[in-house]
Amino acid sequence: MLTWKDIMNFTVYGNLTPENRVEKTESEWKEILTPIQFNITRLSGTEMPHTGEFCSSHEAGIYNCLCCGSELFDSTIKFESGTGWPSFTQPVKDNAIKYLNDDSRGRSRVEIQCNVCDSHLGHVFPDGPEPSGLRYCVNSESLIKK
Repeated sequence: MLTWKDIMNFTVYGNLTPENRVEKTESEWKEILTPIQFNITRLSGTEMPHTGEFCSSHEAGIYNCLCCGSELFDSTIKFESGTGWPSFTQPVKDNAIKYLNDDSRGRSRVEIQCNVCDSHLGHVFPDGPEPSGLRYCVNSESLIKK
């Protein structure tokens, strides 16, 4: 189980290696994504709170990366955070997520990306429920559910 200390170590010393990589040009991404999806996943945008398809969804399944289809989160570790975005306590695999320092908007946060295709997912915070204490706050527009 990943902890906040693990996340901090990834931001300083580098992320785990993904099982594979998917790389496309900006034009290739624009061909397969809607303008909103492109803005969120490729330009680090965010959706308005409480508007995402998966914000209040609790159906069983796996949440995959919209851009490359990689498995990211399991519905069994999804929880209601009250923030307005789907929230999870752990990724499905330790190497599913890439962690990057994000000092934009006048505060220090940890951005999360799909480790396979670098799709922006959202941010992770150390204020989630036990046992991990993590809250992966994710844009619905960056996910597909299977």
